[in-house]
Amino acid sequence: MAPPAMAPPFCSDHYPGGSHPGSDHTPRKDPPTSKANLAPLNTVRRGRRFEGLAEAFLHERGWRVLERNVRFLRKESDLVVEKGGIVVFVEVKGRSGPAFGHPLDAISRRKRQAISVAARAWIARSDFRARSYRFDSVSVGLMPDGSFDVEHGEGAWTE
Repeated sequence: MAPPAMAPPFCSDHYPGGSHPGSDHTPRKDPPTSKANLAPLNTVRRGRRFEGLAEAFLHERGWRVLERNVRFLRKESDLVVEKGGIVVFVEVKGRSGPAFGHPLDAISRRKRQAISVAARAWIARSDFRARSYRFDSVSVGLMPDGSFDVEHGEGAWTE
């Protein structure tokens, strides 16, 4: 696996006003939702909604989803996507508001290691051969006006 370029760490001051340098960042209004209909969702359903928004965001930018919720020994990668022969294991993090900090602050070292384990298992069992592999992150933040702030961090970490 070719190591990705190291990106600077994400931190709370990038949210909600700015974005990580080099990231693909787009505020969006669709699909329609509001705090009112997101609030009652349990954590799993909210996470799935954020993953769906991340998937749509990546698809709009030419990424093809190879698999969702890859699991191995209780380890998981949210999305496996491909574009131009590069396979990317994506961790999606979301927050219901800026008071909870930047979503990417929640990707701990332990979580990155778990995603790496799931990624290695996926590579070992997959027939798909890529030129390279990397780890990206997508943050989804619900803004006070009901819109979503979606940010794609390429090469968010290395193994």
